[in-house]
Amino acid sequence: MARKRRGKGEGSITQLPDGRWQARLTYWEGGRRRRKAFYGKTRAEARAKLMAALADLQRGLPVPPERQSVGEFLERWLKDVVAPSVRPRTFASYSQLVRRHLLPTLGRVRLVRLTAQDIQACLNQKRQEGLSARTVQYLHAILRRALGQAEKWGLVARNVARLVDAPKVVRPEVKPLAPEDVRRLLDAARGDSLEALYVVAIAVGLRQGELLGLRWQDVDLERGLLSVRVQLTEPKSSRSKRTVQLPAVALKALREHRARQLEERLRAGLIWDGSMDLVFTTTRGTPLDARNVVRHFHGLLARAGLPRMPFHNLRHTAAILLLAQGLDIRVVQQVLGHSQIALTANLYTQVMPVLLEDAAKRMDAILRG
Repeated sequence: MARKRRGKGEGSITQLPDGRWQARLTYWEGGRRRRKAFYGKTRAEARAKLMAALADLQRGLPVPPERQSVGEFLERWLKDVVAPSVRPRTFASYSQLVRRHLLPTLGRVRLVRLTAQDIQACLNQKRQEGLSARTVQYLHAILRRALGQAEKWGLVARNVARLVDAPKVVRPEVKPLAPEDVRRLLDAARGDSLEALYVVAIAVGLRQGELLGLRWQDVDLERGLLSVRVQLTEPKSSRSKRTVQLPAVALKALREHRARQLEERLRAGLIWDGSMDLVFTTTRGTPLDARNVVRHFHGLLARAGLPRMPFHNLRHTAAILLLAQGLDIRVVQQVLGHSQIALTANLYTQVMPVLLEDAAKRMDAILRG
């Protein structure tokens, strides 16, 4: 049975059997009597939330009702918390997942009555409907973050999403191109309008968005430097913005591409759109469509006699080739623009057998004099 403790002028504050404290507020709104509960790990924390709610009432601000549904809360959370703090593309992704998958299953449940079982049943249902484990992981992450905010606001006693295990995702094995396959691919691309794009992708591991957003003002053909400043999509992190040294083969390809593009510009005349100063464009100077580039890449693989693969494999190939040369892992991290060293280290394990063999050969050379 809950033990009731009340201080002077505090209102109703009780300690629950599990040790948490609950502060209850009774107030009038729209001619109706309403109640609201706030929770805290300590009495002081619960009281602080109660006092903040009382202050809001005195200022004429609304108090979220105890009958608030999960759907109502998620809509409010998207608007007030997510929208101002993330990139537009991320917000659109959150909104789509919430409205397509969470609202239909959990939207009508009262926020204060939402349980870990409710969330587990929702995630299980989504897996049965055919959603990938990765997408269900995203749904779980959204709920965990949203309910964490609800807990901070005192709307729920605890974040029940933390009590639910998300499905494990088995990451597909990265299958980069072998050096001989890289040469076959580039041989097939020789003379192609996008030859330089493939050379740069493999030489310095640029993401597709970075390649398609690359501008001539970010390429120093004299010093052989390439700066990643913008993408057709927003940069993934601050580390994505970087400057790298171009290998001679990539610099040569870019110079030839520049000359070819100037010829296309002369042929296009007034219809050329050079406002974005992009390195890789259509024959009219406009940005390339990412899906068309992927289709072009698949056609190139077919001409080279190589199996179909994601465009992103070119970036993995660059990473593996750099690591296989024995470069310091932090140098490779800088070239690739990884936000965390762990991302680079995951690729490092793939070339470890090659590096161990090389280390053994070098030790043999030393010991044998």
